[in-house]
Amino acid sequence: MAEERNQPDAEKAAAAPAAPAGGLKAWLPLILTLALMPALAFGMTKFVLVPQLQKSLGIKDAGDAGSGAKGKSAAEGKKTSVALSKLLVNIAGTMGSRYLLTSVTVVGNGGEEFKTKMTENDAQLRDTAMGILSVKTLADLEKPGSRNLIRSELINGFNNVLGENSVSEIYITEFGIQ
Repeated sequence: MAEERNQPDAEKAAAAPAAPAGGLKAWLPLILTLALMPALAFGMTKFVLVPQLQKSLGIKDAGDAGSGAKGKSAAEGKKTSVALSKLLVNIAGTMGSRYLLTSVTVVGNGGEEFKTKMTENDAQLRDTAMGILSVKTLADLEKPGSRNLIRSELINGFNNVLGENSVSEIYITEFGIQ
């Protein structure tokens, strides 16, 4: 009798069509992964990584510049340049035998107010510039792109002294190593 009971189950199993082994359900995790991972990577890069890098490097967002410029007065939007000449520093690692003589022109926002800030803080700005330049070795100064690195360091240092986004550009007008 036990054999008779097992036979109908076996017949039912044989009569039922075999389920497809690799249907859509099996592929669904792979399809979702391939579709969502690029979107997740883009979102993380655009909204998390890039803003943090910009914040740490002191770069202002291009979208912020357009919206903030509408509310500023004409004097604040005017670019003004002020020269800092004859910055003389010893080059690091040369035991005082080599020096760097440089002059820079600082361009900033604010017209006469910017010039006034620059003259009031002249000693502090020169000290900041010399502190940044005096840690450079001869190898650092001779590397390609060293002047761009020096510019960005000076802009960050001067903005710390004068206030955020006061200095927009720095031009190196003299750069001599002796």
